[in-house]
Amino acid sequence: MARMASAGATVAALRERARLSLRFDDRDRLAAGSQLVLSGTVAVLFVAGVATGILARPGLFAIGALGVVLGGIAALAVPWSRVSPGWVMVIPIIDILSIGVLRLADPERGLGLLWAFPAMWLATIGTIGFVVACTAIPALYWVIVALGPSPTFSFATLLLPLVIIAISSAGYSSARRFAAQRHLLDAQAARLAFARSAAVRQEQLVTEVLDTVDFGVVRLAVGGDVVYENDAIGRLSSSIPGLHVAVPTVSLFEEDGETGLSAANHPVARARRGETFEDEVVWSTDAEGRRTALTFTARRLIDHRGADSGAVLVVRDVTTEREALRARDDLVASVSHELRTPLTSVLGYLELALDEDDIPPRARRYVDTALGSGERLLTIVADILTATRKSRQSVEITVHPREVDVVEVVRASIIAIRPFADERVVRITVSGERRAIAIADPGRLRQVIDNLLSNAIKFNRDGGTVEITVHTDGETTSIEVHDTGIGIDASDREHVFERFYRASDAAPGNGLGLAISSDIIRAHDGRLTVSSEVGVGSTFTVTLPATSDARVPR
Repeated sequence: MARMASAGATVAALRERARLSLRFDDRDRLAAGSQLVLSGTVAVLFVAGVATGILARPGLFAIGALGVVLGGIAALAVPWSRVSPGWVMVIPIIDILSIGVLRLADPERGLGLLWAFPAMWLATIGTIGFVVACTAIPALYWVIVALGPSPTFSFATLLLPLVIIAISSAGYSSARRFAAQRHLLDAQAARLAFARSAAVRQEQLVTEVLDTVDFGVVRLAVGGDVVYENDAIGRLSSSIPGLHVAVPTVSLFEEDGETGLSAANHPVARARRGETFEDEVVWSTDAEGRRTALTFTARRLIDHRGADSGAVLVVRDVTTEREALRARDDLVASVSHELRTPLTSVLGYLELALDEDDIPPRARRYVDTALGSGERLLTIVADILTATRKSRQSVEITVHPREVDVVEVVRASIIAIRPFADERVVRITVSGERRAIAIADPGRLRQVIDNLLSNAIKFNRDGGTVEITVHTDGETTSIEVHDTGIGIDASDREHVFERFYRASDAAPGNGLGLAISSDIIRAHDGRLTVSSEVGVGSTFTVTLPATSDARVPR
């Protein structure tokens, strides 16, 4: 409200300033213009009358003409914009009296028509001037007629005052209309000035904000020319060839940092061609070997008519982020690689132990369970290595789908994980089909089920339940794992299948389990989804094709 009041006060001040300026300028211009025309007319009449000798009383005529001329001199000499507006009326009143003298000097020449000049002038000054013109001029005329040598009143005696009143009325009406139009123009000019001032302030504010951010913003015209760029672009321009001029010393690479990128496929060139994209990463190497990673986002702009208005290109330096991600992947890969050697040795000795004939059955069962868990652990280590590779499709290489009974895989996973569930007093139940066929790699599917069951127990409450439901319709087979745990927040559900992502309230982990499970199911042409409610529980659903030619809806 304060801003609206300030804006209204600003508009009013600008309007009043424009109105006063116009009024002062008009007062000087009106005084000079009106009086000069009358002075010129009287001067011509005086010269012509003296030259032809038709003036009856040249001396008296000269006195009247002198009064008009003196009024003209006053109109030019006096700064009327600096005195009270009422003083302007002095000159037309002097003109009325001077014209009266001219009328007395030569009553037969129709000099009374000159009263039209001061009448129009007084009418434009305002209501008081209009009243003076309509009363003073007819009264003076009738007084002159009455004091003349032959005081006779006729139709002509009434006509001149009526003409003067008509001229005054027309001038007064025109002046009122002009004043109203001028007031409207003043208001519009004030609004325009305020709008322009606000636009300038807004543009300055936007420019200041854009110049303080650490990412570059480029505004492209329809033809691709740069019409605006913030300060950050100046710091990044050496890594953006083609923005202004070509930079031949810069080598460009795609997101992997190794595949060359041509100048025609650079995001700047694509944005100029009218393409839109988001988070396109380009690596550049300068002549000194420094590598820079920039991410580009382009959006087209549409004007109020729906036509193309150019584009906005946002550029961000992600070199530090990319280097950190690469260092993390290298570390994970290194650690995973170091784990494989001792784990392989452990599995080898477990297999040797199983080859002994004198092992008690109970111990053999324990060793066999340990061997199975160790093999799955080795598979997880291999998956971690796979997740850190450049190609996200590399999981498909280790998937060998065939017909498998999903119920058997689920029961085997439950048997292996039951000790962990017993520690938390979590009850596991299975419902649904007794037999459900799916086209899947049994080892990989077991890995997914193990991970889902492990999470369902880990994030459950003590004494909770985990319910597994298996269903098939002949085309697709689904496995639902429902728990009564803490649930997943809506903001986290969008990212649970991303690598290394962990919810803020999650238990310790590496954030790879669900990402690898999602990759495995996707490699089977299946789908892994989640629904959850905080404080109630979560449900993960695995959907797989039941036949080799079936397709799972995306």
